[in-house]
Amino acid sequence: MDKTFFALGALFAFIAVAAGAFGAHGLKTRLDANMLAVFETAVRYQMYHALALLAVAWAYTRWPGTLVTASGMLFVAGIIVFSGSLYLLSLSGIRWLGAITPLGGLAMLAGWLCLAWAAFKG
Repeated sequence: MDKTFFALGALFAFIAVAAGAFGAHGLKTRLDANMLAVFETAVRYQMYHALALLAVAWAYTRWPGTLVTASGMLFVAGIIVFSGSLYLLSLSGIRWLGAITPLGGLAMLAGWLCLAWAAFKG
């Protein structure tokens, strides 16, 4: 699992850098300031949690088990739901997508709790 989470973290970080560059250069003239800020929030939280997946990979080598695995899976789900919904919202303007964004945020929060619990337990 450590290699999987490390690879996913690196891949999500790559995508975050690419999306950030796309936002800064390709979307600056196409999106209003509000939607550009939404896009940038998606990029920022994706990068934070890509780095968190690298931490999960390291944690798995120290405290392998279901808590660390759950943490990594929750971070992946959080990136997809939180950042994904914000990317789609900013690019499509479909407002109801904002209603599912908090579910991704909850997954991210739960991932941090699982990681902390694994550390305390380990």
